[in-house]
Amino acid sequence: MSSQARGLQNFISDLRNAKSKEEETKRVDKELANIRKKFTAGGPKARKGEDGSNSTLSSYQRKKYVWKLVYIHVLGYDVDFGHEEVLALVRSDKYSEKQVGYAALSLLLRGDDPMMPKIEGVIRTDLTTPGVSAGKGAPTSDSAQSLALCSIANISGLEVIQSLHQDVQHILVSKSSTPNVKKKAALCLLRLIRTSPNVVSGREFAPHVAQLLQDRHLGVLTSAMSLLNGLASQQPAEYESLIPYVVHILGMLVLKKACAREYLYYRTPSPWLQIKLFKFLQLFPHAVIPPAENGSTASEGGPSASKAYISQLISVVSKILNETDVSDSINKSNADHAILFEAVNLIITWGGSGPVQLRDAAMKLLGKFISVREPNIRYLGLMTMAKLAQIEGSSEGIKKHQATVLVSLKDADISVRRRALDLLFVMCDTDNAERIVDELVAHLVLADAAIREEMVLKIAILAEKYATDLRWYVDTILKLISISGDHVSDAIWHRVVQIVTNHPQGDLQAYAAATLLVAASPRRCHETAVRVAAYVLGEFGFLIAERPGMSGEEQFRILHQHWATSDNKTRAILVSTYAKLANLYEECRPLVAPVFARSRNSVDVEIQQRATEYASMREAFSPEAVEDLLREMPPFEDRRQSALEQRLREKEGDDSAAVVKAARPSAAQRQRQAQSAAAALAAEEAAMAAQQQGLEEEVDDAVNNHAETNGAAPQSSDDAHVVGIPKEIIPAMRKAFSNLCTSPSGVLFENELLQIGVKHEYVGAQGRISVFFGNLSRSPLKKFRAIVDEDDHLRMQKQGTQGLLDEDEGCTVAVRTQAKLLLLVEVAAPFDDAPAMRVMFETDDGVKHEYPLRLPIVATCFMEPVTLEPGAFMQRWKSLEGQDRECQEVVKAPPNAPPIDEEYMKRIAHIITDGLKFGRCQGCDPTPWTVSGAATFRTGAKDLNGNNINVGCLVRVEANPQAGAFRVTTRTLHPLCSKAVKNVALVSIKLA
Repeated sequence: MSSQARGLQNFISDLRNAKSKEEETKRVDKELANIRKKFTAGGPKARKGEDGSNSTLSSYQRKKYVWKLVYIHVLGYDVDFGHEEVLALVRSDKYSEKQVGYAALSLLLRGDDPMMPKIEGVIRTDLTTPGVSAGKGAPTSDSAQSLALCSIANISGLEVIQSLHQDVQHILVSKSSTPNVKKKAALCLLRLIRTSPNVVSGREFAPHVAQLLQDRHLGVLTSAMSLLNGLASQQPAEYESLIPYVVHILGMLVLKKACAREYLYYRTPSPWLQIKLFKFLQLFPHAVIPPAENGSTASEGGPSASKAYISQLISVVSKILNETDVSDSINKSNADHAILFEAVNLIITWGGSGPVQLRDAAMKLLGKFISVREPNIRYLGLMTMAKLAQIEGSSEGIKKHQATVLVSLKDADISVRRRALDLLFVMCDTDNAERIVDELVAHLVLADAAIREEMVLKIAILAEKYATDLRWYVDTILKLISISGDHVSDAIWHRVVQIVTNHPQGDLQAYAAATLLVAASPRRCHETAVRVAAYVLGEFGFLIAERPGMSGEEQFRILHQHWATSDNKTRAILVSTYAKLANLYEECRPLVAPVFARSRNSVDVEIQQRATEYASMREAFSPEAVEDLLREMPPFEDRRQSALEQRLREKEGDDSAAVVKAARPSAAQRQRQAQSAAAALAAEEAAMAAQQQGLEEEVDDAVNNHAETNGAAPQSSDDAHVVGIPKEIIPAMRKAFSNLCTSPSGVLFENELLQIGVKHEYVGAQGRISVFFGNLSRSPLKKFRAIVDEDDHLRMQKQGTQGLLDEDEGCTVAVRTQAKLLLLVEVAAPFDDAPAMRVMFETDDGVKHEYPLRLPIVATCFMEPVTLEPGAFMQRWKSLEGQDRECQEVVKAPPNAPPIDEEYMKRIAHIITDGLKFGRCQGCDPTPWTVSGAATFRTGAKDLNGNNINVGCLVRVEANPQAGAFRVTTRTLHPLCSKAVKNVALVSIKLA
């Protein structure tokens, strides 16, 4: 092959014409062997240059072979020789050779190469030695410096940075450096600080940057601003003093149009420089606040100079906002709008501290942009408006463009649709949430699959965030499932379950159960709807079991019709639901048993394990344990960030406007939290009021018994010298006992020697009561004993401080310490009295004390509300007629009570639902002066079939406004329950 065929162009042609990778590799290997032979021609005895290169090669040959090595390296092949020839080219005085050498140096060598110390010396020589063209072909000083700077930026090894960064800084600030060299030095230093940020000290280097910003060459200013943005992004405070210089440059470009002709871009003065200037100012959100107000140090010239640059900056931004318009030239329009959007981003950075007129002007301008036909401008307008919407006080202005944004949601460009969705998400609040959510749900039917998942996620977050009625939230999620169930993730329906479970107030749980039962009724139902319906019905299906067509057997039938078409995950949920239905409804057990039997042989381990455990549960555990295991789940932990917000953050990043919006609690969420807290507090207060006077008979009996046993005043028996309860504390005892009957904790008894506190809680038919005996005297209480009588209607387990339950020895309670008693109780039958407890001890002087007391464990502690339809309530009401089942009494309203009106009746209804724990039966009250309710008294007793025995309770309160009186009627299957409910209701009404 002729020598000409071995040239660079022919070599490249050969590689391009290779028909396979193997042929290309073979050609490269052949060429590498030839180049290596040329570099080592003559053997070890051949004449070598001082850098180890082959001095017999001509300039043409050396350049040709080095270019071939560079091309081979770019193709991805390893090149591990020829570095000496590269160094020879770099040392050459000819520009053509030096250019090839530096290009090869930047690509072939890394910072840890063994030859780097030699190369650093050559680079430093080119950087620091000013030279003039030595003749034809010799490089000028600035071209050699430029090549060296480019090479340093591309090698960027740590050793190179530490060795040469000071030389680069010196060239950058040197007055003798040409503009071309300064530009290269600024960009080279930027590359170095990105690799090693500590090479430049902000405090020392800021004055040099200020000197660069006074350069009149716009190319130097543009490169200097790139460097400044890189430095300031790492240490903003060190470069804050440069704001006046930046504002001055902006003023010259925007206000005075002072720009060299070569930097005019379609009559726009240096748009790239303007953008860099704005990006620098965006690093300082408080730039428009005078230093005296924002706490920063005043710049040179004092407050007047600060006010001057602030005024100039506002003028610059205002002019850009007012004079930018769509141009016929696409290039000019792009440049102008790039500057405009950076100016708007600066206004967004200022936030609420910026001038209101600029914010309003930006909003007006963006409203114009989101309606133009150009998709790029519309995209940027939507994205920027979403950021602007985060500023406090901007929401009303953005709402004016809601209709336009909804139109953009139907744009042909999916990127525009995404930005429109983001903006709708950000502009949503309590006032417009329902309309926006309804529009998004309606558009979801026609939306592309690429955006559906994002729409579903954001609709779910908005519906939860701004729902003033959580029933609307449940309905919205069901719509999402019916329209786009495949895109409703597990996190969304898990959130529905969490919210329904955590909000027992009102009728949300019953509404969710009824709505989901209806949603799951069709055979063609999305599997996600089956999952959420199965879970909610398993937990709260009992709340609707009395409604027509919603019995436990009907719930099982509706859910089980989806068994054959459900996947294993759904079947596992259904198995758990079936177990709970069988536990609540006896008629469901024959239906559930065959399902468990078949599922024991399931190929899915989870289904097999659940079915086996549920089927054998009643044989392995006691009925009480099974009841505990299958009762409704406790409330979920309320995390600060929901799983949906976390998923949105993962998809869009922390800087997304939608993520920032989702992280802020809405007014509706804060209101729900306040309502939940208030409802909990009101429930406690209403329950206390409901039972306080209603239990007066029990308290009176207990106190009278105390008085009969111990006397009306502190006294000693001649026989036993026992001190009883003093007469003067009997009213306080009555009040304390009544309060504790409806309060979870409080003081039961207190005198100068002893304080007895009680803390109790109940779930279904079981309760946990903790009693604390505190010694308030100045000496120990000896032979301290607490004896609790056990009644037939209460099963009781007792644990206490060692000796406390010993009737003979007792324990010693030291000064300022406590003895503790724990009672675990389960009610076995209705009752109307509280269990008795005797507290006995001796003081240091040998005086014996004995206090007969009653524990605040009463029948109403074990009530659970039930919601009935009007027809079901009246049917039960009539079926419970009879002397033994009904208790009725008329009570006058207190003399100081207000007239009986609708507000008064609302308080009565509140007492029935929250105080007595009855479910309000809406629609069965013939007049507004009647309140009806239903509840279940839970017991742990079992019938012949092993089911818990519960007592249904009905109550009706009828008011006579003219007579100022109420008639309370209670009907239950057990006379003691009727009496207990009536007494509580009577006393609660007296306190209303």
